[in-house]
Amino acid sequence: MDTTSLSLNGFQIVHFSKSGLLRERRITLGLTQQKVADRAKIPLQSYRDFEHGKRDIMRASFSIACRVIEALEMNISDFYHDEYMFGEKLCNSPEGLRYQKTGKLISEDVAE
Repeated sequence: MDTTSLSLNGFQIVHFSKSGLLRERRITLGLTQQKVADRAKIPLQSYRDFEHGKRDIMRASFSIACRVIEALEMNISDFYHDEYMFGEKLCNSPEGLRYQKTGKLISEDVAE
């Protein structure tokens, strides 16, 4: 099969862990890790630990988890019921896969 003609337009990444979802959501909103931490009123390292999977947001205090979820402009109930399991829609580009909504490469991050 010729993979050069394979289009992933409209496909979505499935998030089996919350850490990947947090990162994707932050990037599609155009936020730095520091901005999310500031919005959630938590230390930057705490947010980084959630996003890198070193700390499970589902095991954090409910208050902290809610602040992070709200900082990322997500609905708390939907987050806890896995309504965000399917991420942003993707589209092909010559440089690689991009988020359809923002045009950012999925491997790209927001500059600090």
